[in-house]
Amino acid sequence: MTARLLEGTALARRIREETRVEAARLASGGRPPRLRVILLGEDPASMSYVASKTRAAREAGCDAETVRLPSGTPPGRLLDEIAEANRDEAVDGLLVQLPLEPGHDVRRVFDALVPWKDVDGLHPENVGLLHQGRPRYIPCTPAGVIALLEEHGIPIAGAAAVILGRSEIVGKPLAALLTARDATVTVCHSKTRDLAGVSRTADILVAAVGRPGLVTRDFVRKGAAVVDVGLTRLTSLEEAPAHLRGSPGLSRAIAEKGRALVGDVDFDSVSQTAAWITPVPGGVGPLTVAMLLKNTVLAARLRRERSA
Repeated sequence: MTARLLEGTALARRIREETRVEAARLASGGRPPRLRVILLGEDPASMSYVASKTRAAREAGCDAETVRLPSGTPPGRLLDEIAEANRDEAVDGLLVQLPLEPGHDVRRVFDALVPWKDVDGLHPENVGLLHQGRPRYIPCTPAGVIALLEEHGIPIAGAAAVILGRSEIVGKPLAALLTARDATVTVCHSKTRDLAGVSRTADILVAAVGRPGLVTRDFVRKGAAVVDVGLTRLTSLEEAPAHLRGSPGLSRAIAEKGRALVGDVDFDSVSQTAAWITPVPGGVGPLTVAMLLKNTVLAARLRRERSA
C-alpha cells in the first residue's frame, strides 16, 4: 500500500466532544437538545445506523428517541408522524432514516419536514440556502467529506473533483460544497460515458453509488485523493464482485465475523495508485454521525435564539 489513510475516527471524536460541551451549555439553560429519528421498516443496515446515531447522541449529552414504523406502513402514516414531530416543541432535530421502502415519495417526505428541525438539510429551503452558499444545516455525509479533506490538508481550491453519484443526500450537496470552495466539479451518474476515463481526471474522487468495488485502479489518477462513501454489508464471498473475492481482508472478515462492510472502492488495488484513501469502515462513516450531532445541537441553539 502506498496511499495514506484519510481516517475519520479521531476527527469525529473531536467534533463529538465539542458537541458534548455545547449540548451541556444548552442543557444548563433549560433542557438538552433532543433528536427524533423516524425509522420505517426492519432493514438491518438502517436499524444498525439508527442505533448508532441515537447512541452517539446520548453520549454527546443529547436526548434521542427513535419512532419505529412497521414495514408496509402507508405513506400517509409516515407523513402524520413527521407532522407530529414538527409540532412537538420538545423536538429540536428530526431525521427520517433513508432509504424509504417502495411506495413512498422521498420528496414528499423532504417537503413535509419543518426546515428548522431538518438536521439532514433535505428540505427545499435548506437545499436552496446551501446552493446559495449560506447553509443552515449541511447534509451530514457531505459535511463529513469536506471536514475529512480539510483535516488532512487536501487542497480543494483549484482541484478537479469528480463525484460518482448524484443523490439528494450526498452527490448533489457535496457538489455544491466543493464548488463553494473553488473546486471544478464533475458529477457522474448511470448515463455518464467512459466513467473510468472521467474519474481519472480527478484530483479528488468521491465514490457514492452503493456498488461494492466499482472503483478499481483503472479509475484513479496517480496521486489522487479517493473518498469512499459507499457502504455495503456482505455475508459471503459469493455476494462480492469477482474481483474482490481474492481480498485477504474481505475473506478474513467474513470467516471471523460472518459479515464484512465494503465500500465502492476496491481498496487493495486503488491504494497502490492513490495518494490518499479512506478506509471502510473508519473513514466517512464516523463523521456522518458526528455531523448529525453537530446539526442537532445547532438546531437547538437556533430555536432558542428565535424564541428569545
